[in-house]
Amino acid sequence: MKKSRREFLKQSLMGGAGITLTAMGMPASSYARILGANDRVNVGLVGFSDRARQALLPCFFANNKELNFDLIAVSDIWNRRREEGKAFLEKKTGHNVQACMNNDELYRNKDLDAVIIATADFQHAFHTIEAVGNKMDVYCEKPFAETMEDARNALKAVKGSGKIFQVGTQRRSGASYHAAAKFIQEGKFGPITMVEMTWNVNQPGRWRRPDLVKSIRESDTDWKRFLASRPQDNWDPRKYLEYRLFWPYSSGIFGQWMTHQIDTVHWFSGLKHPRTAVANGGIYVWKDGRANPDTLTAVFEYGPENDPTSGFQVMYSSRFHNSAGGTKEVYFSNGGTIDMADNKISPTGGLREREAQEMGMHANLLPSLSLEGSKVETSANTGGDPLTNSHVRNWMECVRSRKQPNAPIEAAYSHSIALIMGTAAYRTGMKATFDEASQNVMVGGKVFTL
Repeated sequence: MKKSRREFLKQSLMGGAGITLTAMGMPASSYARILGANDRVNVGLVGFSDRARQALLPCFFANNKELNFDLIAVSDIWNRRREEGKAFLEKKTGHNVQACMNNDELYRNKDLDAVIIATADFQHAFHTIEAVGNKMDVYCEKPFAETMEDARNALKAVKGSGKIFQVGTQRRSGASYHAAAKFIQEGKFGPITMVEMTWNVNQPGRWRRPDLVKSIRESDTDWKRFLASRPQDNWDPRKYLEYRLFWPYSSGIFGQWMTHQIDTVHWFSGLKHPRTAVANGGIYVWKDGRANPDTLTAVFEYGPENDPTSGFQVMYSSRFHNSAGGTKEVYFSNGGTIDMADNKISPTGGLREREAQEMGMHANLLPSLSLEGSKVETSANTGGDPLTNSHVRNWMECVRSRKQPNAPIEAAYSHSIALIMGTAAYRTGMKATFDEASQNVMVGGKVFTL
């Protein structure tokens, strides 16, 4: 039988030393690391999407030579994207790149060490399970999962694999966010009392692909494979190409935008998920047949489960039809604010001496400080921001070092709970809660499902 280069080297080294992997106490999934830091890491791309082409791949190729990574294969079930991906990657790498019709074909390539997953929102958890099951390290775009069943299954798969996993919430690799987290976690900010977050754009074309919808045919792709863990459905080119507009293929605003921001709440506070969620919104302007709202507001309550009298609210809002206000993340305490849009800590709104004295208290005002690091990209298109480059690089470095990356599987699982709670609240019009014992989102005493 033909052996891959990696298999040959592994067997040669082990045979020459007169020992086996088992005798060394190393799991088979870790054998590639015996060749040392200079061994090339071969990566495959799962899904030649706009996000991959515009953001993830430029960041990968900004770091791959220094860290000795290569991209050797692309998998896409749509023939057009598969061919475009092969041409794009061969131009970037200067060598042949294998174009795979699906992931079964991709994982038959025994030279692969890792994959970058940039497929449809609802497929991320499904494709992560496939990847770690084939002993791949994984960089996976967010949102991680749109249902708790997918989230639980993928969490178990990653935790049991021992593989390196990074989810694409790139704020976790920003210097200013690390500084803010440190300030809060050291107790300097005081208890969080409120968080306000917005993400507003005026983009009628956001998530729409009318020209591609007209050109694609069912015979060009594999519709059944596309559906992955979703219920069987008739072919619909809009659901295939504009999936972010349609539930249950995407939660839309919650999955695409809120996950970036709500993830910082979990990170800064140390809480794993909201206690409750309520939401309202609708399709008020862009009446183009979409099923997900163009305007959405949600209020989450956070706090320890055993103390319902303590905690704080997170108010999140987003609209597609007026960009005033842009992107905002403001943390409030009794002593002032942290504004991540400006990278500023300030006493704004803090308890002043006059008001404090009326109640026999002392003033509580934060200092005025600037957070180190570049400002987060405030437009909706965050593809080229420095955070994505830092985040992709962090994953690549951790593949080499085997250390946990900045946004590990636990972060992915937590943001999934929050977005699913928001989706449940919006779609049922009821308050959503989370059951710790069953790890399910609940509405009206029942488990929320598709």
